[in-house]
Amino acid sequence: MKNENRNALFETTPVPKAFLTLALPVVLSKIVGLIYNMADTFFIARTGDADLVAGVSLCAPVFLLMVSLGDLFGLGGSSVMSRLFGQQKDGEGKRVSGFSFYAAILTGIVVAALMLILRTPILHMLGAEGAVFDYASEYYIWIALGAPFIILTLIPANQLRTEGLANLAMIGSVVGSIVNIILDPVFIFGLNMGAGGAAIATVLGNIVTDAVFVVCIRKKSEKLTVDPRMSRIDLATMGAVLAIGLPSSLNNLMNSFGTAVLNRSLIAYGSDKVAAMGIAGKVNMLVAMVMIAFAFGAQALIGYNYGAKNKARLREVIRFDLLVQMIIAVAGGALLMLAAPQMIRMFMDDPVIALHGALILRRMLLGLPFTGIFLVCSTLFMSAGKSMPTLFMSLSRQGIIFVIVLSVLSHVFGYEGVITAQPASDLFSALFGVFLLHVSGIDREIFR
Repeated sequence: MKNENRNALFETTPVPKAFLTLALPVVLSKIVGLIYNMADTFFIARTGDADLVAGVSLCAPVFLLMVSLGDLFGLGGSSVMSRLFGQQKDGEGKRVSGFSFYAAILTGIVVAALMLILRTPILHMLGAEGAVFDYASEYYIWIALGAPFIILTLIPANQLRTEGLANLAMIGSVVGSIVNIILDPVFIFGLNMGAGGAAIATVLGNIVTDAVFVVCIRKKSEKLTVDPRMSRIDLATMGAVLAIGLPSSLNNLMNSFGTAVLNRSLIAYGSDKVAAMGIAGKVNMLVAMVMIAFAFGAQALIGYNYGAKNKARLREVIRFDLLVQMIIAVAGGALLMLAAPQMIRMFMDDPVIALHGALILRRMLLGLPFTGIFLVCSTLFMSAGKSMPTLFMSLSRQGIIFVIVLSVLSHVFGYEGVITAQPASDLFSALFGVFLLHVSGIDREIFR
């Protein structure tokens, strides 16, 4: 009976209600996560040390790398599982969940070891030098040690939604974020650990999240597992997971790469510009992360109906998804545009950083509507198991397209070009996504 009720959510519940039932818990968990990120940035910035803020900002690609590796099995596994559940193959989906869980743990252990061994060259590659290097190193070491726990959180967070248990995914994320927020000032100021303290709080928050997820799966889930005996899958299924997981992982790797390239371009104009970009990026994520949460909250609904070949319902889901994206992009972007200087000063009341941060933030916000189109295209390809379009999308926005746009604009316009590269890349990436919809034939498959 429980399975029938959960299947009804995917099959017969009106699309707006089903969409919001699955997406709103993701949004709420992301909002709490954003509050943590904002609090983290707030406490770090309150040290008043631009070098410390810059050092932590330069390590952002490291954290994005771990998220990308979590998505390798989190998004890849949940994409396969959604389609299997839509085909009523619950046993196969359960084995995929077990495989993804333990593959993420093993990957995290390997990553932690490699990052610690290669700490100095990696930090230099990210642009950390002098006093900035010391702060970046403090943060980096603890984040590297926490790699297995950080990577693991992405697995249940994505998989619980495939069973309609989005509320449990939210609870795990929220509890971990609250722990993180509480521990931030304790470690940064109370124990006077600065950048290293912020990293320790982050790792401990992720450990708590993992623990909550394990309890939720063991006590509440009927389709997921953490039993190692249920973690074996055949090579074909593993290939299906990686076919979507690798492009999804690559997307975050490209985010990491793009952030590193951008920071290296900015460091030439001073550490205050890097600090301003780091703060502006956090504020921009207030809207962008909500858009991402809605997009990926719909992924299980899209994948299930694609697997069930319910094209009429699938079309309705995609149209509603796009409408939600545009409303959030326009309304949220406009509000942050108006409040840009005040938002930056909330974190660091430095006139130079506030000036540049507000300018950078307003440029970023111009790209939000195009980001919405990009997200809808990306999640559609991912949910449908279209590996090549997913791969091309992953390589575009923060990868090939971003680097080309950044190179051209920075060469022609200098600093102004650097801070305009992101919205320009968003525009071209959205156009590329629409182009791939046509070239791949998925527009004809679903909409005709």
